[in-house]
Amino acid sequence: MSDSEKPTLMIIDGHSLAFRAFYALPVDSFQTRTGQHTNAIHGFLSMLLLLLKNERPTHLAVAFDISRSSFRTRDYPEYKGTRNETPSEFAGQIPLLQEALAAMNIPTLTKEDYEADDILATLSVQGTAAGYNVLVVSGDRDTIQLVNDNVTLLYPSAMGVSQLTRYDPARVRERYGIEPHQYPDIAALVGETSDNLIGISKVGEKTALKWLGLYGSLDGILEHAEEIKGVVGNNLREQKENAIRNRRLNRLITDVELPVTVDALERASMNQDSVREVFDKLEFKALLDRVIKLEGGEGPVADAIIETAAELRPEPPKTPAAQFLQGEELTGWIARAEKESPEGLGVTVEVFDGRPIGFGLASPTETVSLPWQKDRSDHAPLETWLAGDSPKIMHDAKFQLKALSRAGLAFNGLAVDTLVAGWLLRPGGPDKTLADLVTRYLDESLPVVDPNQLVPDDSSGPIIPLEAWYTLRVAAGVLAMLDDGSRRVLTDIEMPTLRVLVDMELSGVAVSHDQLSALSVQLGDRAAGLAASAFAEIGREVNLGSPKQLQEVLFDQLGMPKTRANKTGFSTDAGALADLQASNPHPFLDLLLQHRDATKLRQIVETLDKAIDGTGRIHTNYLQIGTTTGRISSNDPNLQNIPIKTEEGRRIRAAFQAGDGAEALLTADYSQIEMRIMAHLSEDAGLIEAFNAGEDLHRFVGSRIFGVEPAEVTPQMRTKVKAMSYGLAYGLSAFGLSKQLRIETAEAKQLMSDYFARFGAVRDYLRRVVEQAKVDGYTETIFGRRRPFPDLASPNRVLRDNAERAALNAPIQGSAADIMKFAMIGIHADLRSGGLDSRMLLQVHDELIFDVAPGEWDALSSIVTHQMGSAAELLVPLEVQVGRGANWDDAAH
Repeated sequence: MSDSEKPTLMIIDGHSLAFRAFYALPVDSFQTRTGQHTNAIHGFLSMLLLLLKNERPTHLAVAFDISRSSFRTRDYPEYKGTRNETPSEFAGQIPLLQEALAAMNIPTLTKEDYEADDILATLSVQGTAAGYNVLVVSGDRDTIQLVNDNVTLLYPSAMGVSQLTRYDPARVRERYGIEPHQYPDIAALVGETSDNLIGISKVGEKTALKWLGLYGSLDGILEHAEEIKGVVGNNLREQKENAIRNRRLNRLITDVELPVTVDALERASMNQDSVREVFDKLEFKALLDRVIKLEGGEGPVADAIIETAAELRPEPPKTPAAQFLQGEELTGWIARAEKESPEGLGVTVEVFDGRPIGFGLASPTETVSLPWQKDRSDHAPLETWLAGDSPKIMHDAKFQLKALSRAGLAFNGLAVDTLVAGWLLRPGGPDKTLADLVTRYLDESLPVVDPNQLVPDDSSGPIIPLEAWYTLRVAAGVLAMLDDGSRRVLTDIEMPTLRVLVDMELSGVAVSHDQLSALSVQLGDRAAGLAASAFAEIGREVNLGSPKQLQEVLFDQLGMPKTRANKTGFSTDAGALADLQASNPHPFLDLLLQHRDATKLRQIVETLDKAIDGTGRIHTNYLQIGTTTGRISSNDPNLQNIPIKTEEGRRIRAAFQAGDGAEALLTADYSQIEMRIMAHLSEDAGLIEAFNAGEDLHRFVGSRIFGVEPAEVTPQMRTKVKAMSYGLAYGLSAFGLSKQLRIETAEAKQLMSDYFARFGAVRDYLRRVVEQAKVDGYTETIFGRRRPFPDLASPNRVLRDNAERAALNAPIQGSAADIMKFAMIGIHADLRSGGLDSRMLLQVHDELIFDVAPGEWDALSSIVTHQMGSAAELLVPLEVQVGRGANWDDAAH
């Protein structure tokens, strides 16, 4: 039988190729709406389809490792010990990949105590004996030893799985100058870094090949070791056990007992229902057609799946050409378009230098392009419509609304921001651009425009109205996937909050350049002085920002205990050094930590100083979609990272001042809001009693736990209780509590046990919320905000534990975020309806800061306390603390 007449067996190293695919494709671009990453699965299946198309195997199997443990790790525990932890984004992808392969009727094989390579080796021997041509697909160089006249290795290049090098015996000889079966001898001498197999010092591939040419094999080389001169010969004699061990471990097993024969691996037709179900879960719309068209997509089963795929993904509508309308024509178009699309029209604002220069409007079937200039009479219909309450749909509206405000254009009726809506659906997802959303929810590509062209290549009109059209269509796709609770969060919380943030960003806050500049100089001087003192302690100068140099000082020169290991040696991060200073105090270490604090604070101060504009104000950018919990974050500059309890933090806050024309700053802060939400959600009678009685919560809890009167609770007791109360809400373990309080783990366990004995409803709630999240796949706030937790079902214990801790806190922190947003919406509305000139300036965690216009203190403080205090109806009161001062620090309460 000629080679062309032989059947072809293809055997694939599943983990090897999945990892290659994982690193070849951007992780953020492949994620389901539940948060499950899928880039490794997508890349693997794409590579598989290409292989099946090009190679046409008659028999097929994919082998996977079960774990890193095998007979090799029993022989040599350090085997593969240097490999990094599996990336968290990779976790969970292998079981889903195996599920997809099962739906495609592709066998997957594993064997306890063996690696996938051993399965490949066994099948290659069996396949050769049975008269097959064998194709081995693997990214592990150990499989080179399997190559012979009947076995070819397809090896992925460094560019990923899309490029495969074909290793037959001739190619191995060309590349390495040896026969394939000799490759393990080379690897044994040189070592395999990826497997933590240390070779012979100073022996590289060139030397190993020379020896192999002279002596034929590793055994021959060792027999003639005394004849090899020089340093490498001496190293060989001293370290020969390394090579012997490496050769023992890199030899692949060819007689693994498998549950199937080669003949049983014949390719079978796929299960159409399973394929549809699995690919729908993975959100692989584009891959579906490719999968079912394997080997021509022939037969009724493939045809049925193709028809189903077409139904699921209809042809996109034809891109409408942009119209240029003004005056009465525009008025008539808007009236017609709103009848066609009563849920709203798509709107995109073209912005140049912070000001609007044009608009794109879109209905489902038409688009309009509107260049804009201020004070043009023919723009009146557009400006009237923008100011009206007709529903409008935008993408990343905040940036555009600020531009409209700067131009004096009123805007109302924002119904949906697709950026925010997409985030509500996938709060941990990477989708940020309109193009991301078009790809995910429409399975299309947003046309892009060449900077040197006025229109995209495949469009008959300008890009701005086209973006409005895609925005409108994306909105329909996203809204259809939002549950009722999330729709209410979008409508009642997020869209009104967006308008509040627009005004806050435009207002900014007054900041003193002189004060920040003076503080920066002082912090620089302090850092320099601390560095000099630190150098004096060790008798030399080093780079205090260099982990490598610090490791040498701490662990070699000073002989301090090693911290946790990392890629560069041992950790010198803040947490590790703080623990080291607590257990092994040293003057150098103390000075180093102080120097880090001073340097970090100076960087914060300099960043703030550079952000002050020509009017003396800082305009931060509030990230409405910057967290998974719903909390608002800020950047450019970040105003939420200023230390609260340090003297330097107070001086930074003192630079934030009442603006020109304001009589003071007003600060308003929620008191213990997360613990109040905990009391509400858990319905714990003890916590509810404490809050309703207006007692100090931590003193009250401390009296119950320690069995003393509230007045007898010491500051140390209160500190322990406070750390534990908040720690429980964040899933803090007894070990974590012991580290935080620097007490024994046994004492921390007893503290937690005593807490739950007296506040059992808290324990029951924390258990219940995780159990329910495992059932639902998400948690929910009081107001219906959902946060998916796909890792609760992860086979990776570390990921699963992390997800459980996060799920504990998500309803609490998310509810706190919702309450703050409701308060901001109410305050903003009252300021406008009351005609007040006072302005909301900043939102920092649970605190709001306001400029108080002359004579408006009483009215403003009344509005703020009322709206914050009534933002939610809980089983306990929402307590609001208000402060007044000329600057942020003075106004602290």
